[in-house]
Amino acid sequence: MVATAVRQRPVPRPAGRRPLWRRALRTLFRAVVVVLVLGGLLLAGGWVLTPSVGDAADRVAAHLAVHGAGALQGPVPARIAAALTATEDSRFSSTPGVDPLGLVREPLGVVTGRDEGGATLEQQLAKNLYEGGGSGLQAKAEALVLALKLDRSWSKEQILRMYLDDGYYGHGYYGLTQAAEGYFGVPPADLTWARSSLLAGLFQAPSAYDPVVHPDAARARQAHVLDRLVATGHLTRAEADAVAKEPWGLRQGI
Repeated sequence: MVATAVRQRPVPRPAGRRPLWRRALRTLFRAVVVVLVLGGLLLAGGWVLTPSVGDAADRVAAHLAVHGAGALQGPVPARIAAALTATEDSRFSSTPGVDPLGLVREPLGVVTGRDEGGATLEQQLAKNLYEGGGSGLQAKAEALVLALKLDRSWSKEQILRMYLDDGYYGHGYYGLTQAAEGYFGVPPADLTWARSSLLAGLFQAPSAYDPVVHPDAARARQAHVLDRLVATGHLTRAEADAVAKEPWGLRQGI
């Protein structure tokens, strides 16, 4: 008889654990999903709890009226628009009211107690019009939601106009029209690069950079604005250096 060989089945090896990088990636993916879900829920809740922003222009007009100032007439002057956005929010035209890069810095600012920057024009406007200037975590969260609402309810041109009109420019001047006429005796449409870069620099600290009271500080701040205009491509370095040498032509007697 011929013996029949019996084939033995291979003993299965115990399944090994997934590589560490796969487990880490899976954990990270789950964390991202959780954050997105929680963020969506918080945003939905904030959208319901925060007020409508349809009255934003009325609030700006009321603020101007309190200080005896008038609203900007005609188109937003291109020079002041460029100087302001280059300095305060260089991605203004492309963000939906909130800058994703700025969101990374906001929590850090809350922890450290320092302003890490990154707030968009919409966030700053929302803070001024609806939050009373608060700086806590809740106020920042509400300003974020309100900024999204502003961007959805108003055009970028309208938001920029409201921001310029709502601003304080130092020396008792409120709104772009009062500031242009008060400092220089001209309407906003006639602002030069030198004057536009000066006014745009006042938003951060209007009293500290008051060109009448603190001309050296105002000149240094203007230099920063001009650097930003070069960085964003609105001026060449040579053009910015020439603007820096121009006199402001402040109105006599102010």
